[in-house]
Amino acid sequence: MLSQDDIRKELANRRANHALSRDLYCDPGVFQTDLEQIWYKEWLFAVPSCELPKAGAYATMQVGAYPVVMVRGTDGRIRAFHNVCRHRGQRLCSKPNGATTRLVCPYHQWTYDLDGKLIWARDMGESFDPAAYGLKKVHCVDLGGVVYICLADVPPPIADLARTAAPYLAPSGLDAAKIAFSSTIIEQGNWKLVFENNRECYHCGGSHPSLCRTFSDNPKIGAMDGPHSASPEILAHWERCEAAGLPSRFVHQAAYQWRLARIPLLNNAESYTMTTKAAVQRRMGQMPFNDAGSLLMYHYPNTWNHFLGDHALTFRILPISPTQTEVTTNWLVHKDAVEGVDYDLKTLTEVWMATNDEDRVVVEENQKGILSPAYEPGPYSPLQEEGVIQFVDWYCATLSARLGAAAAMAAE
Repeated sequence: MLSQDDIRKELANRRANHALSRDLYCDPGVFQTDLEQIWYKEWLFAVPSCELPKAGAYATMQVGAYPVVMVRGTDGRIRAFHNVCRHRGQRLCSKPNGATTRLVCPYHQWTYDLDGKLIWARDMGESFDPAAYGLKKVHCVDLGGVVYICLADVPPPIADLARTAAPYLAPSGLDAAKIAFSSTIIEQGNWKLVFENNRECYHCGGSHPSLCRTFSDNPKIGAMDGPHSASPEILAHWERCEAAGLPSRFVHQAAYQWRLARIPLLNNAESYTMTTKAAVQRRMGQMPFNDAGSLLMYHYPNTWNHFLGDHALTFRILPISPTQTEVTTNWLVHKDAVEGVDYDLKTLTEVWMATNDEDRVVVEENQKGILSPAYEPGPYSPLQEEGVIQFVDWYCATLSARLGAAAAMAAE
């Protein structure tokens, strides 16, 4: 198991524009360091806010060692807490989601209000102060219908993302949506391999026949400096969308930790369906037409999203072990859309259900190969895998800086 000094050396010795070393994908010490230096310090996508439609609706997630619960309060605000009773540590909520009027510990029935305040604890003595035993808070923000949490004591700034994403997301009306279907799978691969696979479409033509009916595998569409600005097709799409009130042009964080851009689908396709037509008759929010393309939004380290005219897709990854990653996909539709009337569930989900399973196979075979002692990091394609290069550079720079800061503090 690598120490933090070993990891710093691995990062320092890596070859530019090449895949990472075997240990950086597989070693337990690296996995623990990833948790401590990235997952416990960055803003993480948690849930679409429509998963918590009413007061008392809750959802849970596991981030490394930390169980977390998000709950909507009676004031409409979504809050996050460590999902741990302040009595003897029992998890308060064991289900992925549900609804309640109070958060009640199943062990000894300590009871918390939806804002985390302890309101009942039996037989604790006259000197017991309930105010000292409220639930421990986790930083939580709702960015126009997508909820993010951060486990750090002092989270990194998120105001720039909030300001930038708000006008892009607003037309989709995510707060007036509902989850039509949700899927969670476990991929037997390191979380970085899952994200690397998402950041390129070099593999799409050979792996995703259903997706490639509507999604272009042209690398210029996903170029890190934005969809190819010299393309008349892209410029015409942006101009048409923006004239209809849909912000579309490429925007990004300085180090590309997040990015948004609205791209057209192939051949004027309306949605990710086998027919290329809209899957849902009732459009999302204020979307003006079906063929608005897809607003692509990613945020390292754990989410990518597609917002279309008729529905939206959110993707969340969470690390489980050095070689296991949980991937959750939600299909969102207008809250008043009726299954069997406005949409057929198979038509809505079949393309990305197939794509997710195809990606699972790709990632798992990738991981199996990297586990071989014969594995040697190969070069990335500067054209086809530019997004992978950028993600790996972000990961290495972030981890190196934080390990360097930790070493400096330890030396003081």
